[in-house]
Amino acid sequence: MKLVLLFGPQAVGKMTVGHELEKVTKLKLFHNHMTIDLVTPFFEYGSEDGRRLVHLFRSEIFQAFAKSDQYGMIFTYVWAFNYKEDWEFVESICQVFEKEGAEIYFVELESELETRLQRNITPHRLDHKPSKRNIKWSENDIKTSMEMYRMNSNEGEIKRENYLRINNENLNPDEVAAQIKHTFNL
Repeated sequence: MKLVLLFGPQAVGKMTVGHELEKVTKLKLFHNHMTIDLVTPFFEYGSEDGRRLVHLFRSEIFQAFAKSDQYGMIFTYVWAFNYKEDWEFVESICQVFEKEGAEIYFVELESELETRLQRNITPHRLDHKPSKRNIKWSENDIKTSMEMYRMNSNEGEIKRENYLRINNENLNPDEVAAQIKHTFNL
């Protein structure tokens, strides 16, 4: 079993790279908006009930998948490095998979704000993430999140052995997926 934790700021290309990585490996993509967009029609984005349900669905999926005979999973996540709760969440995911003997791979993506704002409005992103279709809100969320959260790690902050940081500013998603596959022999 393998878990690829694919993280970085909003609109950096996590889901798109995840789709490409899914095509060239036996990994299954679980992008973070699969649960967010499931819950949002019933509870406001970020509400107490909404967050609780998103966490519950993710937790159940992680636990069931980690015990399965599947090859592995790609999970995408916006990790706020300045929030203890996000570190704890990532550690809890790792524990679920490691308990079942899984290998964990950390892949961090980074790109400039202007590139991310352009990617924010691509048809692929909007097709797969209904909550991002309000472009004005989504663009504002990207900009204001940068003021509250540090969404890329500092040098040496991630201590995991299987860690790869990729600046995908000028790379196509299939190039990034190929680099991840090759680096970790997936």
